Amino acid sequence: MNASAAPAAGLPDLDEAARKRALAGLLVYTFFMVAGFAMLMPLVAVHYVDSLGMAAAAVGLALAVRQLLQQGLALLGGMLSDRFGARRMICLGVLLRAAGFASLAFADDLPLLLAAMALSALGGAMFEAPYQASIAALTDAQTRPRYYAISNWVSGVATTLGPLLGVALLRFDFRVVCLAAAACFALNFVIALKLLPTFEMPPQPPPLRHGLGLVRRNRDFLALVGWLMLYWFLAVQINISFPLLAQALAGSVDGVGAMFALSAGITVALQYGLVRWLDRWLSAAQLLVLGVTLMALSTGAIAWAATYPQLLACVAGYAVGAVLTRPTQQTLIAGLADARALGTFLGVSSLSLAVGGGLGNIAGGWLMDAAASGARPWLPWATFCAVGLLSALGLHLALRRQAAPA
Repeated sequence: MNASAAPAAGLPDLDEAARKRALAGLLVYTFFMVAGFAMLMPLVAVHYVDSLGMAAAAVGLALAVRQLLQQGLALLGGMLSDRFGARRMICLGVLLRAAGFASLAFADDLPLLLAAMALSALGGAMFEAPYQASIAALTDAQTRPRYYAISNWVSGVATTLGPLLGVALLRFDFRVVCLAAAACFALNFVIALKLLPTFEMPPQPPPLRHGLGLVRRNRDFLALVGWLMLYWFLAVQINISFPLLAQALAGSVDGVGAMFALSAGITVALQYGLVRWLDRWLSAAQLLVLGVTLMALSTGAIAWAATYPQLLACVAGYAVGAVLTRPTQQTLIAGLADARALGTFLGVSSLSLAVGGGLGNIAGGWLMDAAASGARPWLPWATFCAVGLLSALGLHLALRRQAAPA
């Protein structure tokens, strides 16, 4: 039996109606997960740099700690999911994330900021891979691309509303933003408990190292994860470099909210229709390479953006590229994962975001500090563009066998 034909670990014996209800529950969960994150995280850099006077590099370090810990420990969350069940780990994770975001409300110096980020990261590590594994287990090769397109559309709506709500609440206090974001994850605990299925685990679950052995033998999967590190280096700039420049060019925090509204609005308008339309001519691998290339070129063009409207034009191009990359990289990862250890495979895939995203946050903060000093203001954007184009080339070479349209 090959990996794709193997039964998914812990997959419940659900009829079609129950499976659809479970997937609908995951969409509700997705909305609050993304909205809670989006209303708070893009404002962290703005609050701590402009309101509290921290260096952008220090805040970038804090964001990198969250990224590295969450995605680095996601492998543990995935392995525990394979052994103890996805819903248990999701419930634990969202409670920890809620506590982390609530504690961020009272973090007014760098050590407390790092501690709050670490707690938030631990929560994310516990729920991220089980959440992704649940989607992979409840879909198949035919339904998965469409579901990911719908899920990313829901994420786009949440990403549109989240920053707008965050900016509105910021007028009262940053603590209010933190507590509102924490409430979204507390609500997700109830959603997971009531709407997600209980995955039945075998009487004698396999040892934790079993899934790692399957991962080591899957070279195509490991190549994809490796090249996606460079993609995530570029992608995380939307949460640090882009907001800092948006506020500088717009002259207020409202510019950050408008930038995210534009990006998310493009996602809502194009996510489902554009990807489904391009699916007729391009494979998921080709769409991914095209999307990463567009993101890289649009980011590089920011080097010539001297006004806020020019920045928004670049953000629009970046957002279209992101529309193409989000569902396709998820589809490719799930398709190459072994169904006998989905949690472990999805946990390993998070390492690409851990390493690439962590380095991207650190480099983004450092390069923005360097640009603010007046020396080489083009350097951050040229660097991000070069990394993105290298990622597109590597993904093209690694995924040539998946390049034919379905």
